[in-house]
Amino acid sequence: MSQKRIAKEYGDLQKKPLEGIKIIVPDEADMHLWHIEMQGPKGSAYEGGVFTLVLSLPKEYPFKPPTLSFKTKIYHPNVTNDDKGSMCLGLLRPDEWKPSSKIDSVLEFARGLLIEPQPDDAVEQGIAREYKENKKDFLKTTKAWVKQYAKK
Repeated sequence: MSQKRIAKEYGDLQKKPLEGIKIIVPDEADMHLWHIEMQGPKGSAYEGGVFTLVLSLPKEYPFKPPTLSFKTKIYHPNVTNDDKGSMCLGLLRPDEWKPSSKIDSVLEFARGLLIEPQPDDAVEQGIAREYKENKKDFLKTTKAWVKQYAKK
C-alpha cells in the first residue's frame, strides 16, 4: 500500500510542483527515498542558496511519518548542527503525525521554517537563543553558512 500511495503523491508533485522545490527519486523501483533540492526562499536569510535534503519514507507510510534531513550544512535552530542534519518538525513526530498528512505539506512546512524558524521548538538551543536575543548575529552567521555550504 505505501508504494502505491507514495507513487500517487510523487505523481501529483510532478504535475503540480511546489515553489522552490525539486524532487529527484534516485530509484523509481523504490519510491521510499527522495532527494530534494530546496531553494532558500526570497527575503529569507537562506535566499540564494540551494539546499539538498533527503526524505525517507518508512515501509509503513502513511501510518508512520517520514524523516527529513538536510545534507547541506545549515545554520538553523530547527536542524541539528551535525552530519545528520535532522530536522525538528512537530508534524513529523510519531505522536503528531496523521495518516492523512501528505508529503507536499511536509516539504512546504520545511521550506516555511527557512522563512520563519521556530526557536521555541529547537534542536539547537544555542542557535535558537541567538535567533531570539541577537538576530543581527544570527543573520550574519546564517548568510555566511549559506555562502559557504549551499549550492548557488
